[in-house]
Amino acid sequence: MLTAPIGKTLKDMTIPMVMGMIALMSFNLVDTFFISLLGTHELAAISFTFPVTFTVISLNIGLGIGTSAVIAKTIGQKHYHLAKDQATTALIVAVLLVAALSTIGWFIIDPLFKLLGSDDNTQPFVIAYMKIWYFSSVFLVIPMVGNAILRASGDTKTPSMVMALGGAINAMLDPILIFGIGSFEGWGIEGAAIASLIAWMIGAATMLYLLSNRRQLIDLAVPKSSAFVQATKTILKIGLPAAGANMLTPIAMSILTAIVATYGHEAVAAFGVGSRIESIACMLVLALSMTLPPFISQNLGASQHGRVQLAYKLCCKFVLLWQLGVFILLAIFAPIIASAFAQEVEVQQTIQTFMWIVPLGYGLQGIVILTNSSFNALHLPSTALKLSVLRLFVFYVPCAYIGGLMFGILGLFIGCVVGNILMAGVSYVSFNRYFRTVEV
Repeated sequence: MLTAPIGKTLKDMTIPMVMGMIALMSFNLVDTFFISLLGTHELAAISFTFPVTFTVISLNIGLGIGTSAVIAKTIGQKHYHLAKDQATTALIVAVLLVAALSTIGWFIIDPLFKLLGSDDNTQPFVIAYMKIWYFSSVFLVIPMVGNAILRASGDTKTPSMVMALGGAINAMLDPILIFGIGSFEGWGIEGAAIASLIAWMIGAATMLYLLSNRRQLIDLAVPKSSAFVQATKTILKIGLPAAGANMLTPIAMSILTAIVATYGHEAVAAFGVGSRIESIACMLVLALSMTLPPFISQNLGASQHGRVQLAYKLCCKFVLLWQLGVFILLAIFAPIIASAFAQEVEVQQTIQTFMWIVPLGYGLQGIVILTNSSFNALHLPSTALKLSVLRLFVFYVPCAYIGGLMFGILGLFIGCVVGNILMAGVSYVSFNRYFRTVEV
């Protein structure tokens, strides 16, 4: 990462991550597909859960960002023993924080989802799913933060294999546990949550074995108190603001879901499907947002700022072109995708409208995501947090809301694109302005 050609290095790191991301994102997409076969109320229920589950996942992502940034910089400085203490500490702290957040969420399931707009038709399905999901989230944190440790060391192939393992297990178990097989009648929407629980438990055990025995990147014992405290402070200094920035997304999505709910459960169901398709459509951007930060942090540790700037600009140009191609494909296949994920005509039509408009802004959204991840990698989490606030609560949600007031659900979708256009410009200018300041 410090000497090889930038483009080739990022490509070699990102391709395995893309394969892993396909498997990881399949969790939501596979769950959504099979749950959609249960009915519109079940599909709407899983749509209501998305902002909340993404809140917990965002904490995992944020802690992973802090872990990757700190460990990669330490490795760039060639302090390998310190990096091992930091990795061990990161896993312990992450498990404790996610367990605390999920425990709080478990006790407020009913009032929280009623606040989000869930009614008597969807609430029983929401409660059944989330009671299991909150428990399983503790096992999810280990492979997610473990993947960040591996990426910080420059290994993106192993994380992709772990993600693929989890995705494959989930995909195999979903239809069996949801609909049953033979004399087993299945558990409905609860079966989807149990399938994820089993997949994450296996992923957690696999990751701990890889990190401790195969790669020796962590110790199975708690580091000395002084090293633990110092590593915790260093990681949380970046990880908590990064987690906070990531948590703003589900908060904004909760607000947006509540707005969409005013158009009916059909609109909520369609918006939930669109959101999950978005996670697949933007998987390359998300993969780059995981491989670019360790590249930046290691070069930051080695004081090679020129490589940082070139890598960022190269990634921004690439995602704009790539996501334009993704938009064209989604626009062409929108009717087929809509019919696969919905049975009601109104839901199908809204899904098609979503895919003909919202993906047009995915490339610009990619610039925003890469900029935020780059600032975290530069150990500037407060800047990334400020940009996240601007994106969601100054541009994205307000533009969508205003568009909805003017033109209904069509205008809401157009507003999402406008918000991404405005924020992409702010993000790109902010990154370049920072390096002009550094150079001065």
